Amino acid sequence: MEHTIKIQNLKCGGCAHTITTKLGELKGIEDIIVNNETNEVNFKYSEVKDISLVKKTLSKLGYPAEDESNSVSKKAKSFVSCAVGRLNS
Repeated sequence: MEHTIKIQNLKCGGCAHTITTKLGELKGIEDIIVNNETNEVNFKYSEVKDISLVKKTLSKLGYPAEDESNSVSKKAKSFVSCAVGRLNS
């Protein structure tokens, strides 16, 4: 099955690289596509519970879903995730 999540704080390819890498480590999550222009993350999943796991992982990285709160700490985490993504890409 396939799902798309609209996220906050997505800035660049570094962010996309971090998101793709971290979500790719999750069991049952495949074919991850991050669209910087639309602020969306699209992926294939095995079980419905995987969607909440992806949302939780994105939030921990600093990229909460559009309908979640976007605290200062999440914004700060997104800058760190962005920088790590740029260094590792």
